[in-house]
Amino acid sequence: MKDMIITTTPTLEGKPIAEYLGLVSGEAILGANIFRDFLAGIRDIVGGRSAAYEEELRKAKDIALTEMADQARALGANAVVGVDLDYETIQLGSGGAMLMVSASGTAVRYQV
Repeated sequence: MKDMIITTTPTLEGKPIAEYLGLVSGEAILGANIFRDFLAGIRDIVGGRSAAYEEELRKAKDIALTEMADQARALGANAVVGVDLDYETIQLGSGGAMLMVSASGTAVRYQV
């Protein structure tokens, strides 16, 4: 993603947008280990932070942003503006959970 500007803002300061190329998105769904789920539940009860969940969320965010940037690059974009990140927990019937992160934005080409 180093060659791609990704921002939540609708514009790029000092870089005029030459072309809007369309909506791009990326998703990541990661399973969380049952043992870590149990420990995270205990930590949440006593008010501590769940490092296991925080790490999984960071991984999922990175995957979703990378997929979104790859889609934008395939369209010929050099930036993605108006990026929105959504986080969801999908509960499984077995009592486990999956973590889902989706990233979406508008692929653009700015004047270099």
